[in-house]
Amino acid sequence: MTETAPDATHDPARRSWVPGADGHADFPIQNLPLGIFSPPGGAPRGGVAIGDQVLDLPAALAAGLFAGEAARAAGAASAKTLNSFFALGAGPRRALRVRLSEILSLGSDDRARAEPCLRPAADCTLHLPAQVGDYTDFYVGIHHATNIGKVFRPDNPLLPNYKYVPIGYHGRASSLRVSGTGIRRPKGQLKAPEAEAPRFAPCERLDYELELGIWVGPGNELGEPVPVGEAASHVAGYCLLNDWSARDIQAWEYQPLGPFLAKNFGSTLSPWVVTPEALAPFRIAQPPRPEGDPAPLPYLLDEADQRAGAFDLELEVLLATARMREQGLPPHRVSLSNTRHMYWTVAQMIAHHTSNGCNLQPGDLLGSGTISAPDPTGFGSLLETTRGGREPLVLPSGESRRFLEDGDEVTLRLRARRDGAAPIGFGECRATILPAR
Repeated sequence: MTETAPDATHDPARRSWVPGADGHADFPIQNLPLGIFSPPGGAPRGGVAIGDQVLDLPAALAAGLFAGEAARAAGAASAKTLNSFFALGAGPRRALRVRLSEILSLGSDDRARAEPCLRPAADCTLHLPAQVGDYTDFYVGIHHATNIGKVFRPDNPLLPNYKYVPIGYHGRASSLRVSGTGIRRPKGQLKAPEAEAPRFAPCERLDYELELGIWVGPGNELGEPVPVGEAASHVAGYCLLNDWSARDIQAWEYQPLGPFLAKNFGSTLSPWVVTPEALAPFRIAQPPRPEGDPAPLPYLLDEADQRAGAFDLELEVLLATARMREQGLPPHRVSLSNTRHMYWTVAQMIAHHTSNGCNLQPGDLLGSGTISAPDPTGFGSLLETTRGGREPLVLPSGESRRFLEDGDEVTLRLRARRDGAAPIGFGECRATILPAR
């Protein structure tokens, strides 16, 4: 594992000349995530979030603000997708981060050239950061896996392979959507336990899933596995992911081959790519496995990854119904979880994914799977929170929810906080449920 130690770019005392950046909940100068945006009337291009502004990278490059490796990275990140930037790897990405921090710091000599390159984020349209070739969703939240297993397999909730294999399935890249895009309620085959045959109808048990998204950077050649100790160098950044799930469709179709139509109708991503460097202060040791659990097989075990391959990141789910919005009520927090509850590290996910020679490519997306805390206040899906719909969630408006209804808006947020570090966030991952066609 290539560890990224905190440096001057993480200094909590560092300030920015950009109004509103200091103390910003998500995007202070210590973060500097990248994404793809369109200014009013303009074409998609690369940008950097700083406070409530976006630094237009093509404009900044034209203003002569970059040189050397930083210019190479800025050029790649100026395109209409970040795939070429992801492919460059850690060196140019770090050089760009250092230079951006210099440009945007209070007292910078570059302010006069950089200030005209800022665009108000509220005026911009955000897009998916990359052209996603392949999307794989893992299942590394052990508390979620156990809870879901109790619903679908009460006699055998956690299959024995779970503690040996980072379980995953191949999702549908074409239905990935950026935050703010509505999600259409899917139709599918539903079969009640007492029914003799299934029926085709709109999903009645629509759910969200609270996940961490991982963007792949440099890929690997077909037939060439990525060793777990080198896997971190293949990560370009992180985002939030809501892998919407139709639980009634899922219950009928998932055996024998696993998720299909219950999962591929839509997944929502937060638009900004938070780099591995930005998360350096929030790395922690992989929490020890419970006594009696098997050690990872040698191809999944790396001392450095165990020492600093996990993250301490706070994850939150908020729900607002149409009535709540009409009444001016704030979104209701449904869940508060943390990435420390992941049973496998990101490096282990990549090492296992490529262990059979499978090739990853820049811009591929990995999902962590739902990250639930051990207690009900941190469950990452309504299926868990409502005990399979048996215990409805009561909302401040007086409404209740067993599963999501049309007009419900779900927002995922992430906060990274640690003593001695400036807190940062990922921005929102938000979508509203639209009626079935």
